[in-house]
Amino acid sequence: MMSVGKSAFRTTTSARGASATTLTGFLQFISSRLGGRVPLAKLTQRNDCHDDQKETRVNDLKIASGYLLPRNRLRFSVMPLAITLLTLLQLSFASMASPLRAEPMTVTHAQGETALPDRPKKVFTFDLASLETLDALGVEVAGVIGSNIPDHLAKYRDDKYLKIGSLFEPDYETINAAQPDLIIVAGRSSPKYRQLAQIAPTIDLSTDDSTFLESAFRNARTLGRIFGKEPDAEQLIGKLQQTIDELKVKARSAGRGLIILTTGGRISAYGPQSRFGALHRDFGIAVAIDDLDKAIHGQSVSFEFILQTDPDWLFVVDRDAAIGQKGQPAAQLLDNALIARTKAAQNKRIIYLDAARWYLIGGGIVSMQANADQIATALDAKP
Repeated sequence: MMSVGKSAFRTTTSARGASATTLTGFLQFISSRLGGRVPLAKLTQRNDCHDDQKETRVNDLKIASGYLLPRNRLRFSVMPLAITLLTLLQLSFASMASPLRAEPMTVTHAQGETALPDRPKKVFTFDLASLETLDALGVEVAGVIGSNIPDHLAKYRDDKYLKIGSLFEPDYETINAAQPDLIIVAGRSSPKYRQLAQIAPTIDLSTDDSTFLESAFRNARTLGRIFGKEPDAEQLIGKLQQTIDELKVKARSAGRGLIILTTGGRISAYGPQSRFGALHRDFGIAVAIDDLDKAIHGQSVSFEFILQTDPDWLFVVDRDAAIGQKGQPAAQLLDNALIARTKAAQNKRIIYLDAARWYLIGGGIVSMQANADQIATALDAKP
């Protein structure tokens, strides 16, 4: 319970020099704490006693806060007064102690606007980037996907978190029965936005590959605003921005880089406008080849292509490892005579990236921080 400060009560000095805390002063305090909803005149209204009622003086009335109201000369009916004072005091403390109710808000996202009547309490997310951002912000999540949760988010594999579907397909029956306050989709789950929006307020926090970093920052700020965590979100953004600024300086003299993805024994290469384009656009690694296909799955390439491109750095995303699929590991696939002739191999600059963070999560602030840190460390290492 919040205590009442001594300054809340008015102290007056009588003609005889005696100091007393008046009942009127106390009632003024109560009225002010209730925002004037109960007028002082109502609080100080005398209770006229009937002939058969006993009257008494209010002497040294102790209130719940532990403060003492000294002797007062006014005559009141004790029980109605006591009930009134204690009830008003309880309402006053409840008003002071209870948190402010969040205001309704409208959230702008990739597929429009969504109205939220209050701060969401039961939150479901299909988006791993949002999940790790919410986790970093200290926001409780109630529902998550049932598979493909990376190791650094392993706690969400626990059964205490409702499993609401996969990265691509929601379990509509489970979601409808649970009645969440907010559903978050992005990327792979974004095509299900309209169906989910019929169940509960839904937002799409997909990132834009052409403005990847900006959209990732925007999504983090959106989550911070929704849950009243703006300072925490800005701290995460500020730290990442500082890391990226420092990384760009290192990248200027690092040479050219190529990022590839391996899966099922096949290789795809990605350019600056692709899903992995942040390596070049945001982290500052110079492009090894300009005219790569912009398709989401990259451009299929061969070992000969990599040798011909001959990058100074070869950054590798092992998709099979990211999704837990059995297949030939990327390091084994690239262990051949053609790759060995590249400058990247000869200078020990083949960097195996954190596949889950690059392939599954992408635009999460936490993963982007880890990705930038890994590349900065690689650039600092000597061959």
